[in-house]
Amino acid sequence: MAGTAGSARAGISTPLVLAGFVFTAACAPGPGRQADPPATDGDPLTALLAATGADRMIDLSYPFDARTVYWPTASRFQLTVEAEGVAEGGWWYALNSIRASEHGGTHMDAPYHFARDGWTVDAVPLPSLVAPAVVLDVREACAADPDHAVTEEEIREFEGEHGAIPAGAVVVLHTGWGERWPDLKTYLGDDRPDVTDDLHFPGFSAGAARYLAGKGIAGAGIDTASLDPGPSRDFAAHRIFGEANIYGLENLDNVERLPATGATLVALPMKIGRGTGGPVRVVAFLP
Repeated sequence: MAGTAGSARAGISTPLVLAGFVFTAACAPGPGRQADPPATDGDPLTALLAATGADRMIDLSYPFDARTVYWPTASRFQLTVEAEGVAEGGWWYALNSIRASEHGGTHMDAPYHFARDGWTVDAVPLPSLVAPAVVLDVREACAADPDHAVTEEEIREFEGEHGAIPAGAVVVLHTGWGERWPDLKTYLGDDRPDVTDDLHFPGFSAGAARYLAGKGIAGAGIDTASLDPGPSRDFAAHRIFGEANIYGLENLDNVERLPATGATLVALPMKIGRGTGGPVRVVAFLP
C-alpha cells in the first residue's frame, strides 16, 4: 500500500518535484475507498503541464497491435476496422473495434489479480498512480541467468548506494529484456501458444517482494512479461504484492532511459469496472 510522504526516511526524497511544485504520495485507504488527494504546493496540473517538454517525458508503453506480446494462454490483441473512408455526407469517418485480454502488452496488474481482497483496477487510488520511480539496473545478473529472481540483498545494495526506497514509490526492474521485444522466442523463452511450462525471463523473488511490500511501495514494474520469473509455478511475487495492495506494471518500454532515482512515473490504466488489470499508458517525467 502507498504510504505517507512523512514516512520516508533519509535518502531518496518522497515528494515529487515538478517544475517547482511538490507532490506527495498519499496514504491509500482500504479497498473500495478513494484516497484523499495528495498535498501540493501550487496547482498540480500547472506543474505537470510545465514539465511536458519532449526532452523531459519518456513513454514507457508499447503500442497495441498485431505484434503485441501476450501471455501464451491469453487472448491476443485484435483490431477490426468497422468503418474507414468518406461518409455519405462527404466527411472522413473511421471506427475500429478491439478485443484482447486484460493482461498483455504494457498493462497494469491490479492487486485483485492474485488477492481476493485486493483492489480491482478501477479502485486503485489515483495518488498511488503518480509516484517517484526507483529503477534497479539488474541487467548483468539477468544476462548471466535468464531466470534470475532479484533478491532482497540486491535491493539493499541498491539502497546502500542510492538511499532508502521511500513509501509510495514504484520500483522498476531494468532487466534488459526490452531489447528482445516483440520476438516471442527470446522475450518469453518459448513461442508456442497456450504453453507455459518452458518460459524464461527474470522477475522479483518472493524475498524481494516481501521486503518491498514492507516498505509500503505503491507499485512494482518490470520490462518483462511478468513480475515473477518465467519458471515460477506459484507466482509468489504477484501474491505478495497483491495482498499488500501493490499494483504491477508489466512489459514496460524504454526503461533504460530512466535514472536510478529522481523521475516521476504516471500510470493511468483503462478504468475497467471490477477489472483484474488493463492496458496502461505509462509516462515518466525526468527530473
